Amino acid sequence: MEDRVVELTNDERRAHGCEDLHVDDRLHQAAQSHSDDMAERNYMSHTSPEGEGPGDRAEAAGYPRWSGENIAMGYTTAEAVVEGWMKSEGHRANILNCESAAIGVGVAEGDDGIYWTQLFGYE
Repeated sequence: MEDRVVELTNDERRAHGCEDLHVDDRLHQAAQSHSDDMAERNYMSHTSPEGEGPGDRAEAAGYPRWSGENIAMGYTTAEAVVEGWMKSEGHRANILNCESAAIGVGVAEGDDGIYWTQLFGYE
């Protein structure tokens, strides 16, 4: 599912004049860790219960310059979650930020559904 999210995200970016994002293993690690944490502890937020945010996660994974994060819960397909993000002004802005160059995607299944994280970076 992660690869399909990246593919659909890049389709949207190309349609709006942005270059494709490349997958960065550090951003993937940070995004997957966040999706796993949200699924295991049953919450949905950009900030963990301990106060760790997207920048903290990116830095802990060794990535120096994050540019945005999208999260979602409950969507059952990559197509549905990307479509949902594109209908939301803030999420859409993260996807269509042409300054971003990298992405990591994490997907985890919890008791309440599937948790999705996109973490974007400048390098």
